[in-house]
Amino acid sequence: MVTTAPYGSWASPIDARTVAAHDGRPAFVGVVGDEVWWTEPRPAEGGRRALVRLRPDGAEESVLPAPWNVRSRVLEYGGQPWAGTVTGHGPLVVFSNFADQRLYAYAPDSDEAPYPLTPHSGVGAGLRWADPVLCPELGEVWCVLEEFTGDRPTEVRRVIAAVPLDGSAAEHRASVRELTDDGHRFVTGPRISADGRRAAWIAWDHPRMPWEGTLAMVAGITGKGEFEDIRPLVGDLGTHAPQGGAAGESVAQVEWAADGSLLFVSDVSGWWEVQRIDPDGPGEGDGAVASRGLCPARQEEFGGPLWNVGQRWFLPLENGTLAVIHGRGSTTLGILDPVSGELVDSAGPWTEWAPTLAVHGSRVLGIAAGPHSSYEIVELDTCTGRARGIASRHADVLDPAYYPRPRSRTFTGPEGREIHAHIYPPHSPDHRAPDGELPPYVVWAHGGPTSHAPLVLDLEIAYFTSRGIGVAEVNYGGSTGYGRAYRERLRGQWGVVDVEDCAAVARALADEGTADRARLAIRGGSAGGWTAAASLTATDLYACGTISYPILDLTGWATGETHDFESRYLDSLVGPLAEVPDRYRERSPLHRADRITAPFLLLQGLDDVICPPAQCERFLAEVAGRGKPHAYLAFAGEGHGFRREETIVRAVEAELSLYVRTFGLTRSDVPALELRG
Repeated sequence: MVTTAPYGSWASPIDARTVAAHDGRPAFVGVVGDEVWWTEPRPAEGGRRALVRLRPDGAEESVLPAPWNVRSRVLEYGGQPWAGTVTGHGPLVVFSNFADQRLYAYAPDSDEAPYPLTPHSGVGAGLRWADPVLCPELGEVWCVLEEFTGDRPTEVRRVIAAVPLDGSAAEHRASVRELTDDGHRFVTGPRISADGRRAAWIAWDHPRMPWEGTLAMVAGITGKGEFEDIRPLVGDLGTHAPQGGAAGESVAQVEWAADGSLLFVSDVSGWWEVQRIDPDGPGEGDGAVASRGLCPARQEEFGGPLWNVGQRWFLPLENGTLAVIHGRGSTTLGILDPVSGELVDSAGPWTEWAPTLAVHGSRVLGIAAGPHSSYEIVELDTCTGRARGIASRHADVLDPAYYPRPRSRTFTGPEGREIHAHIYPPHSPDHRAPDGELPPYVVWAHGGPTSHAPLVLDLEIAYFTSRGIGVAEVNYGGSTGYGRAYRERLRGQWGVVDVEDCAAVARALADEGTADRARLAIRGGSAGGWTAAASLTATDLYACGTISYPILDLTGWATGETHDFESRYLDSLVGPLAEVPDRYRERSPLHRADRITAPFLLLQGLDDVICPPAQCERFLAEVAGRGKPHAYLAFAGEGHGFRREETIVRAVEAELSLYVRTFGLTRSDVPALELRG
């Protein structure tokens, strides 16, 4: 029986605890022997990342018990945290443990406990490791070393280092061999050629972000396992404009082909494309064509922004073809013939593939989701063409009739520019709204901002849509997935273009009669929190807003209040501080707090070093006494993004409670949110 009830008042079986229990997704898939391994979240276990293996008999097994947390803090956002191989005694895995950021080695089929490979450091934030590559013939693991040299976040150096597997460096920093110097501010882990004679990696420097300009570096490997003849091969080879100008070439991934050529993803054409280069051939400076695209002129992305060290959008297979993740807006997994350029896509319900791949013989392993399924481990058998979920599989925890029915749309924004968005109308099999009533809608601004919102099943969205509240996820100008020109719309325009694009989508939904103009809200986290806060200070379009772990003060963020990786990000998003100081002040919500007229909810992790709580505290001091209704919830033990079950429950329920109060809804299933003026 279908009940007629106002939007926002519908009963739903999707409660906040269900949302929290299924928050996060598997990541960093790999192969150890004949087994598939990956990490996955455990919200109920303090938000740790568990290392999981799929045994040959199909059983999934957690490799390490709590409190082991397989997660790296390199660049703060982390990266590939583990690597494994098979020895005569079974699997051997090397992993980064979140609590102390040391590397550990572990043989899970033995009776021995994990043992440390790297030492503690009492300097600054210590030593951190990511993107490991096991070199058992040398008795070492090669990886990125991030070493703090002082107490400030920017007092840090990064090199590629070799760590002994016998544990001899566990107490002795001097036993760690450095394979590169720290001539570049950022590096990824090395990729070793099939003959073991060459290494390749990616490097970049401030003020560039990796999606703005990087270098593909190569080196020879001596018989002693040392790097020689280190040189840049392709990428941002000094041809870009000076600091603050237009960006150069972004190389997002490098891999060696079996024939000794280097495969890489570059956006020199305006789209990230897979290319091949002969490392011994003529270079770009010789006036010859140094590389060639393997699947040109498709105007699709075969790569993405390198937020995590070790991301992979393609991998070579043993028959010479390439497994590639590609698409425009959404992504799919395909097999590319590098000779003919033919690309054959896999079939299945998945519309978004995470940038992590592994290959084992003719099998390709990835992590994918779709509009009606959550992220799961997927295997593609390239011999049969069959793709199937094999682990961490999506399971309907409730009747899928309550899932939203999204659609992707393109809107028109200021100056006629295209704006991409995913629209999730209110949906419930049990309820309908009274004739003539329009639903409330919440605009979701994604983080990054150089990122995008994928079209996948998200129970947090379903939590709202099943209650009669619509959601509009906006891939505003600056988002990835639509080519370099689209993502560079935000250059110098952060706080303008993102705000305008979100507002344009909200107004369009109201103008066409999809949304109630009087009941529009905006929310976002991190960079999305900035956009939400900036929107509330720039327009009276929204009735309320939810702001999570945000940036609120550009000047503070650019002068020591964030981590090293993004410490120069604002040079491109806003402009160099020394050149446009007034812009930093004028756009910051901190200095526009007097313009806020709508109630807001502010959510913050107290251990956040990327967007620290000090920003929220200054913002709240500006709001105090101005009669602006607001609530502030701060969570101990949470960093940038919430991972603990109880935190997620409280945050989701508080957000709904804000809408109940602001939109005039009638509900009794969430605690009342106290707003202070």
